[in-house]
Amino acid sequence: MANASGQLTITKHPHGCLMVFPRPEWEKFRERIAQLPMQAQWWKRIFLGNAMDVEMDATGRVLISPELREAAGISKETMLLGMGNHFELWDKAKYDAEEAQAMQGEMPDVFKDFSF
Repeated sequence: MANASGQLTITKHPHGCLMVFPRPEWEKFRERIAQLPMQAQWWKRIFLGNAMDVEMDATGRVLISPELREAAGISKETMLLGMGNHFELWDKAKYDAEEAQAMQGEMPDVFKDFSF
């Protein structure tokens, strides 16, 4: 986050959470989304049309708009997950339920030869 100078962009994620990007990573993501073909137009609208630029305050906090909080079902407690080039922000109860459901299912085939 150091190279982002406290500038972040937050948008909706298709799994029902929010994606939080440092501004330089958002610029790369935005360009990739903008290049998608016409059949992806609704997803372009979802990602790009709901994106909000925010700045961290002196203590590293950000204000998330009511619209984005509502879209992710964020009420009180949250989970912030590092996902490589961005973060995911989840309502804690929603994340816990999704994780429990995933853990009960079979691991995807892509992990069959994966070493932990």
